[in-house]
Amino acid sequence: MASETTSKFPPNADQARLKSLGEKVRNRLEANPAIYKVPSDDVELFALGEFMSPAECGKMMELIDATAKPSKVFDLSYESGYRTSYSGDVDPQDPFVKKIGRRIDDLLGIEPLWGETIQGQRYMPGQEFQPHHDWFHPGTSYWDFEMSRGGQRSFTTMVFLNEVEAGGTTDFVDLGISLEPKPGVLLIWNNAKPDGTTNPMTIHAGRPVQAGAKYIITKWYRTRQWN
Repeated sequence: MASETTSKFPPNADQARLKSLGEKVRNRLEANPAIYKVPSDDVELFALGEFMSPAECGKMMELIDATAKPSKVFDLSYESGYRTSYSGDVDPQDPFVKKIGRRIDDLLGIEPLWGETIQGQRYMPGQEFQPHHDWFHPGTSYWDFEMSRGGQRSFTTMVFLNEVEAGGTTDFVDLGISLEPKPGVLLIWNNAKPDGTTNPMTIHAGRPVQAGAKYIITKWYRTRQWN
């Protein structure tokens, strides 16, 4: 595992970029009357209903079923139990996927090349994603690699694609916020504080599905071009 003292990138290497991008996106979202800001002093969390139509949600679920494999989290395997969903990157060259990705880019006003490939995720009964941050932690085995290929993760966007019979909430565990999956709803959150430092309060979890299945897509954004 790399240490912070030997890393090419200091812990807050992207603070200025995160601060600037956060301000830009915050102003854009708050000026959009269709977007709801979840009340919180600790995290910038936004929601937009009907971002995807029922037909679009259904089509994306089919793509997820065609690509999903046991999920991993960097050097943690599926067998660790930390993340037990199935996931996979949907084809970024598919015109439908491109359309959805560009719609998210335009909503946030972030340079498209800064966005990662859309990832689809499927949770069946008992499957979950335990509490985690989307931003990268200094001193980890992946720190230098991820920082060198696009920098820190700035914003997370996530779309719920279907109704879940029971369970499967997305919980911001330190904030007491629990969000039920609603088809077509887009969630957006800033992984940093207004000053550009990464925000520990964004820790969140995909709670176990109790009945049925849960489908979502996630698109993360960096502080510069991702590759």
